Amino acid sequence: MTKKNRKARRLRELYPDVKIKLFYQRDYLNLLVKYGLEEPSQLAADQLDAVEPRPLDLELKEPQDY
Repeated sequence: MTKKNRKARRLRELYPDVKIKLFYQRDYLNLLVKYGLEEPSQLAADQLDAVEPRPLDLELKEPQDY
């Protein structure tokens, strides 16, 4: 965890205009379940929060301006 945060902090120092967002493994796994890319039973139960699976939306959208 600290190695990832250290890399992100260094990236922000070197490239202040670059926007980044860190995802932790449990958040990534929750997203897989939420968008129906992975079944909840195939993932470790302790890593999942109660997430309602949603159908995958492949519709292209305009990029958001952050």
